[in-house]
Amino acid sequence: MDYKEVYSAWQADPDKFWMQAAEKIDWDSKPSKALFDGDAPHYEWFSDGMVNTCWNAVDRHVEAGRGDQIAIMHESPITHSTKGITYKELQTRVASLAGALKMRGVEKGDRVIIYMPMIPEALEAMLACSRIGAIHSVVFGGFAANELAVRIDDCTPKAIIAASCGLEPGRVVHYKPLLDEAIELAEHKPEFCVIFQREQEVAKLIEGRDFSWHGFQYGVKPADCVPVEGNHPSYILYTSGTTGQPKGVVRHTGGQLVALQWSMNNIYNIEKGDRFWAASDVGWVVGHSYICYGPLIAGATTVVFEGKPIGTPHPGVFWRIIQNNRIKSFFTAPTALRAIKREDPTGEWIKRYKLHDLQALFLAGERADPDTVEWAQKHLNVPVVDHWWQTETGWPIAANPIGIEELPTKVGSPCVPMPGYDVQALDEGGHPLPPGELGAIAIKLPLPPGTLPTLWNAEDRFNKSYLEHFPGYYETGDAGYIDEDGYLYIMARTDDVINVAGHRLSTGAMEEVLAGHPDVAECAVIGVADDLKGQSPMGFLCLNAGCNRPENEIVKECVTRVREKIGPVAAFKLACIVDRLPKTRSGKILRATMVKIADGQDWKMPATIDDPAILDEITQALKTLGYPKG
Repeated sequence: MDYKEVYSAWQADPDKFWMQAAEKIDWDSKPSKALFDGDAPHYEWFSDGMVNTCWNAVDRHVEAGRGDQIAIMHESPITHSTKGITYKELQTRVASLAGALKMRGVEKGDRVIIYMPMIPEALEAMLACSRIGAIHSVVFGGFAANELAVRIDDCTPKAIIAASCGLEPGRVVHYKPLLDEAIELAEHKPEFCVIFQREQEVAKLIEGRDFSWHGFQYGVKPADCVPVEGNHPSYILYTSGTTGQPKGVVRHTGGQLVALQWSMNNIYNIEKGDRFWAASDVGWVVGHSYICYGPLIAGATTVVFEGKPIGTPHPGVFWRIIQNNRIKSFFTAPTALRAIKREDPTGEWIKRYKLHDLQALFLAGERADPDTVEWAQKHLNVPVVDHWWQTETGWPIAANPIGIEELPTKVGSPCVPMPGYDVQALDEGGHPLPPGELGAIAIKLPLPPGTLPTLWNAEDRFNKSYLEHFPGYYETGDAGYIDEDGYLYIMARTDDVINVAGHRLSTGAMEEVLAGHPDVAECAVIGVADDLKGQSPMGFLCLNAGCNRPENEIVKECVTRVREKIGPVAAFKLACIVDRLPKTRSGKILRATMVKIADGQDWKMPATIDDPAILDEITQALKTLGYPKG
């Protein structure tokens, strides 16, 4: 079947489509149907089935005689170590940790916070929770104490599993003092903590509350898998605090299993025994879906990478890992690729490695600018698949389904909607727009399996954030359009559509034009307040390594480019050169904070920022442009 036939089969009979997809999962008792719509617009999937995530991700592969296959490959250029763990070893380790948690009173439905770096033990902790029906909430390792405290109070964990430290290039991040401070700040106190002591730093344990990882598991009986209902929460994942109070996205067990199995096979083209690598972090949704659960459910080998795209030790580290692990499909963020491209514009590092096993590169996390996509395609000579999804959806909304068929790509488009997603561009009144017109991107309800059914302890907020603006739809918060071939274009967050003298313009479209300048490595465009026009666009440009042309010339050329490609209506006249852009740890540019600084408003340091010093640099750059005014 080709893509159109598969999508049509879903449209014709969604229940039949998802029940067939569910056959690839091992159920303790099969669900009677796929969709449970008795509480619409709050939908659930496979609610009356009984199933266990850990069984499907680990045990069933061992039972099928594939226990000697590598399940997790840990690649840590920071510690200069590489280590493989087989499915059989993983089963033993996970059952042991799960048994210890059970012995300390952790039961089905209890919450456990996991606060760890990119080490296999982070995945083992997630799987151990899944094994006994506990609900995990992974918090990005090294997150600030007050942010961790907010999450402790919201999900009230019985236990916290943490590591003594994380490792960044040239520095140790002390996790334990952050954890201790967070518990001090939080009103809710966990009953106990389990600390994985890394050799780079042994943390001080608090007697009676803290246990060492190995001591905690000593002499315990390994735990069996506990079947849970299809609508039992598998985990809570808090979306970044860039938007104020974090939102606890809930993922149900049955839907997650079915959706991840389907997406691994049909989007990423991964089957049992294949090798898959998503270069992300377990603290983000990509880490949940495509470092931990997706590849393991599919019976593949997954890579856990503790390093950076550049500087650990060089811009060839990704290609070395792809070569050495014979990676078939690779997933990273455009920001990582831009960092590599900036250091290696001619692709010299790529040429040093044999990448013949690599069949596709997948990009997601923010918009993939055409220049970066073309650079990757030229040097890697494989399909570069920009695809689009969200923490809330848990798996791709739109993609090029390489496992079904490779569709023609259109630069700037994450391709077409996947089965389960009826995607529309809507006007302010919630009416579908004709092809090519910019609107709010929304998905007709019900959302497919694997997407969020609600927010933890916040149903009203869930309704308000996603369902109320366009009744009958899920509001994505992204702006874009659909072309005459059904290809989707995501131009910006709805907040990044600016109004210049009555014209609604996408900052994403301007960024695309600027990124096409041969000297520009990456860029950001924001809308700043303008007394006359309402808003004016302002550009921040980072240049390629080794570029030594006069900066004012480059700025002038960029202003001309936007005028030529988008038109005088864009009124793009303000731009400056900066060394780097402020980003979250997951690579998203902090545009909203930049806008506040430019407009002279009060702003608060985003909890998710990668390096706070960059905002001082942005403030200085804004002064050269005469901002903030007054």
